[in-house]
Amino acid sequence: MALKVEPRAFDSPAAIWRVALKVGFRAVILGCLSALVILPALYWVGLLQSPLVEVVTLTVVLSWLFAGVMSGACALSMGEMIRDLAQSRAEFERLSRTDTLSGLANRRAFNEALAEAYEDASLAILDVDRFKAINDRFGHQAGDEVIRDVAGILRGVVGDRGLVARLGGEEFGLILTGGGLAQRLALVERARNMVSAQNLRAAGVGLTVTVSAGVAEFYPGQRSELVYARADRALYQAKDEGRNRVVHEQNLPLSERDLARSPKGDDLVFGGM
Repeated sequence: MALKVEPRAFDSPAAIWRVALKVGFRAVILGCLSALVILPALYWVGLLQSPLVEVVTLTVVLSWLFAGVMSGACALSMGEMIRDLAQSRAEFERLSRTDTLSGLANRRAFNEALAEAYEDASLAILDVDRFKAINDRFGHQAGDEVIRDVAGILRGVVGDRGLVARLGGEEFGLILTGGGLAQRLALVERARNMVSAQNLRAAGVGLTVTVSAGVAEFYPGQRSELVYARADRALYQAKDEGRNRVVHEQNLPLSERDLARSPKGDDLVFGGM
């Protein structure tokens, strides 16, 4: 007679009602079975004065009216509470992984995705060029508007091809999966071009904003920290070369590629672009 209920059984009002009805029916059946066992014994020892048939009939009716209804009502109320708690927990989890300004994934969600990334994927780190000058000239509110606009462009370009996160300040992270290296690089270039071509509005003023990006690849057996470090080096190279450009780790000087080593110390062989 045990009723096993999974938390997902309370994911909708209809599901809660189904559980409540099951609980009510089980309570009625249990009450009736108990009565059929106990009442004859009580009648046999003379503790019941009314006819046994009448007592059993009354017990069955009361089981339906009280045991069934009350148990079902309790299950219904508890189900609503469990559903509300589950929804609150899911919302809290979502908010804890979301950057409040941009609406993108935050650093925590990015780090988790970075640790789970595998081969045939690229990491791109993008930085808004001369962002401090925007804040200094137009104020932090204008800077916030630029962050939101750039976030919207990145989200639209990447779509379901990967994760878009705000890493903090004016820095964004993209984890791109699927397709080949050329396709993933083209996606980053497209994002860069769309940002520079967009006339953004900040503090009521039209602004032309550019981004620089560094891109690195995930390799089997390589720690995510090394992938991030290579992408970060490529980003600095893009800044040094004049900004508003995408630099892949393959275009780094040979001295900078020392980061591209496996945990065992063996040099990784880069594929052609």
